[in-house]
Amino acid sequence: MKTVEKLTQLRKLMEENHFSAYIVPTDDFHSSEYVGDHFKAREYMSGFTGSAGTLVVLPDQAALWTDGRYFLQADRQLQDSTIELMRSGQPDVLKIEEYLRDHLPEQAVIGFDGRTVTKRFVETIREKTDEKQISFDGSKDLVGAVWTDRPPLSREPVWELDVEYAGKSRADKIREVRARMQEEKADQLLVTALDQIAWLFNLRGGDIAYTPVFLSYLLLTKEQITLFAHAEIFPEPLLRKLTKEGVTIRPYEEIEQAVSSMPAGTKVWLDSGAVNYRLTQRVPEHVEVFDQASPIVLMKAVKTPAEMEHMRAAHVKDGVAVTRFIHWLKTNVGTEVVTEVGAAGKLETFRAQMDGYLEPSFSPIIAYGPHGAIVHYAATAESDVEMKAESFCLADTGGHYKEGTTDITRTIALGKLTEDEKRYYTMVLRGNLALGAARFVEGVSGQNLDVLARQPLWELGMDYNHGTGHGVGYLLGVHEGPQRIHWRTAPGTESVALEEGMIISDEPGLYLEGRFGIRLENLVLCRKGEKNDYGQFLYLEPLTMVPFDREAILPELMTKKELEWLNAYHRKVYETLSPYLDAEEQGWLQEMTAQIRQE
Repeated sequence: MKTVEKLTQLRKLMEENHFSAYIVPTDDFHSSEYVGDHFKAREYMSGFTGSAGTLVVLPDQAALWTDGRYFLQADRQLQDSTIELMRSGQPDVLKIEEYLRDHLPEQAVIGFDGRTVTKRFVETIREKTDEKQISFDGSKDLVGAVWTDRPPLSREPVWELDVEYAGKSRADKIREVRARMQEEKADQLLVTALDQIAWLFNLRGGDIAYTPVFLSYLLLTKEQITLFAHAEIFPEPLLRKLTKEGVTIRPYEEIEQAVSSMPAGTKVWLDSGAVNYRLTQRVPEHVEVFDQASPIVLMKAVKTPAEMEHMRAAHVKDGVAVTRFIHWLKTNVGTEVVTEVGAAGKLETFRAQMDGYLEPSFSPIIAYGPHGAIVHYAATAESDVEMKAESFCLADTGGHYKEGTTDITRTIALGKLTEDEKRYYTMVLRGNLALGAARFVEGVSGQNLDVLARQPLWELGMDYNHGTGHGVGYLLGVHEGPQRIHWRTAPGTESVALEEGMIISDEPGLYLEGRFGIRLENLVLCRKGEKNDYGQFLYLEPLTMVPFDREAILPELMTKKELEWLNAYHRKVYETLSPYLDAEEQGWLQEMTAQIRQE
């Protein structure tokens, strides 16, 4: 069925339910970044396959909002769909709430599946449309009626992450969470975020691609631990173990009933920016709501000493795999047929050879030439191209290992480069090195540091339309909050100070449509440095161990200090990786990491 036909069916259902608008977000019931096949309603209705976007359907028009990572992709995929692309964050582009305010009549009803949007999202729309007396109905899943062959909810097996890797038992974690609840005088904590639940219980699953979590909800009180999930996903020995530890498993679907049954006088801690709208509407009137981010968010972001040590090990393994891949790519492009899809498969082969490797941490981005300018390009059978011995290949990939999660981007010179390509590569590299070398006092946030990575490009009147850094989970989501590096603070959020144990990416880039893209990404670990009269200082320890491409660097555009940073990093890369490489790979890596001097 074509997109236009799907929209026609949806509009018929909207008319029957007296909806003047229907919203189809990307989310599942848990506000997950990536969603399982059952939840890909926005993709099904619009044909746009990016991981972020919201579709709004009116009786006579439709619009889809997505961010700068996906502008080019969405523009291509929405052709002939009758859906207007709304480039979020761009000048003169209406926000969703403004669009609805301007296009809906008085007393209109906006429909949506209330399990797939948050209360905060609805309240944002309500504030802008209140003057028109707009009402909301989150009880109808109209897409489900159109999508007749919709995949069922996933029920993949759950497995336990040993405390050796987690560094802290679930009993200790639960004790810490309850202590935070006591500080806030909260009787119950409602958790719906899948990565928080997986982290708290030291459990992992397979219900979402690239994110080893399982569909579940948690209600935690002073005495009870109730996990709402499909019982059959727990192996019998694990089920017995959880039961012995006081964990009660109830059916996944019973969460709404449990929330509706909260006793009078209860104070429940929930985050209206994460908990779905339907659940927040089930909270009885006589229950006090403490609306704040879950205490688990920050606990999870600050890695234990064991997690830090294992993450270092994971990055050594990943560094070996990616370095072998870059050597292979440079050796074989131009001598045999190498396509984007084929290269992605080869990199996966190198990673699979590493002990403890589990799966990719996100869909690999192997983008040659002009495709590199599409920030989150995904090669398909239709778009796949052969790489030539010229220009760049942008490779943004990552893996989940038993020891942790990786995320790395390298832009690889496949042959002779133009002066522009080298100049822009060098500017992006300068930004990456400057941020990686940052020293700062405790209390500084990523927002304070963002200028370090952007300055070389800003000096040229250039920029990139995405954040400079995101947090990374431990064998969980490759994108994790609350820490981030971006000069722009997202609405409804506050800057979060960086702390020792937080892992964050350092990934400036530059994208020239129709020509090429450059992005250079390392993961870094926030560490404590010296403490003196000025306070506690922090620094960033590089975790990623993969060389930058010296064939793309113009040393004359770099300062002496920047070259010192680069040479020091490359020495560490060679010392770390060379014992694991064969003689040919060692020789190549030695050349790639050799000291660079200004002419």
